[in-house]
Amino acid sequence: MRLTVLGCAGSFPGPESACSAYLLSVDGFNLLIDFGSGSMSALQRYAGLHSVNAILISHLHCDHVLDACTYVVARRYAPDGPLPPLPVYAPDGAPDRIAAAYSLDEGPVDDVYTFYSLQPGTFPIGPFSVTVDRVNHPIETYGVRVEHEGRVLAYSSDTAVCDSLLRLAQGADVFLCEASYLDGVDNPPDLHLTGREAGEIADKAAVGRLLLTHLVAAWGSEALTQDAAQAAFDGPVEIVRPGARYDI
Repeated sequence: MRLTVLGCAGSFPGPESACSAYLLSVDGFNLLIDFGSGSMSALQRYAGLHSVNAILISHLHCDHVLDACTYVVARRYAPDGPLPPLPVYAPDGAPDRIAAAYSLDEGPVDDVYTFYSLQPGTFPIGPFSVTVDRVNHPIETYGVRVEHEGRVLAYSSDTAVCDSLLRLAQGADVFLCEASYLDGVDNPPDLHLTGREAGEIADKAAVGRLLLTHLVAAWGSEALTQDAAQAAFDGPVEIVRPGARYDI
């Protein structure tokens, strides 16, 4: 599997990155995990406008879903005619949310997307075996585990510490984990992780590599976040960048 980071900014686009969007590819099949604000630009830069075969949306906050609304234009009004509906795996409410954000007057987007409601469990998407489970965030949110031929990517989505995230990350070759908050600050509960917490989960889950994402450039610190994660986890730790590619 190859992971391409399209966007990794936390909560809103940063000065150098769109919001969360990660392309996971194998054997010509491209699964887009989250489609946050501004990431459609990066999709064209690093992969191609029509390179996506399926989309998984972890939750319906704007920084993880909004460019699925923008993408309606690219598929509905392509010069060679409308493209066939693209499968979208997302929490309940995604069809209405995306349709309303695109237009209040043009109705459903089922000509563009075929929606499948996420529920905790395991199911196939193309060549991948995907497991999702609810994580600790204010709205319905799913952490993700993707497996192919014995290799595993785990993705935290947005979450505070919870047992389900530890289960999803267990033994993963790569753990793509949010680290939105700084340690030593009075952070709001049940919302996001710190670098230390991401490192502690990676250590308990015995992952191979920790990739930190969803940092908020406006009030975070990459150096402090990475140091805190590295103090808790002995394995490789890296803060991801747009355009970065990782073979899993």
